[in-house]
Amino acid sequence: MTIQRLIFLAVPAVASMAMMAQDADKKMEKKAATAKPASASGVLQPQMNPEGGFTSSGTMGEKADQPWSTTTIGAAVNGKPVMGKAVSVTGEIVDLSCYLQLGKHGDKHKPCGTKCLNSGQPIGLVTQAGLIYMLMEEEHDPRRDGQTTFRKAATDNLAKVVDVTGTETLVKGVHAIYVSGFVNK
Repeated sequence: MTIQRLIFLAVPAVASMAMMAQDADKKMEKKAATAKPASASGVLQPQMNPEGGFTSSGTMGEKADQPWSTTTIGAAVNGKPVMGKAVSVTGEIVDLSCYLQLGKHGDKHKPCGTKCLNSGQPIGLVTQAGLIYMLMEEEHDPRRDGQTTFRKAATDNLAKVVDVTGTETLVKGVHAIYVSGFVNK
């Protein structure tokens, strides 16, 4: 059999496989769109309680006059960062990677969560209603250059409920709060 004949026979088979893969992808997307969330309301694994219950034990962040600092505005494309609004949200500080993957949080998860945050895993805030926010330092250049103490402060408050003040963004379904006040002085 010649190479041309093999190619002639292989092309329809490859095209058919590609169409089947696209159909499978569409079915998975449809299933994901209609699937029930891991928890219809409230926090995942509600039996895992934050330290001291769901009462705020402190605050993190400073209210700013403007949503974004000068370093964030300076780093933005054309000097225009994503729209943000000032918020103050009460929730439990969590290791976002374990929370989203396993539902783990609370006092019993603190040793594992501390290791994860110390290893650079993302920091999150989970409200009593189950809303999830990614938490980061607001000041762009100091954050980028390792000149902030937010990660340590968040790790110290892991598994505790705190009031977090900062600038909220919502991009394609991802909620984030950028917290001010943790630049090394």
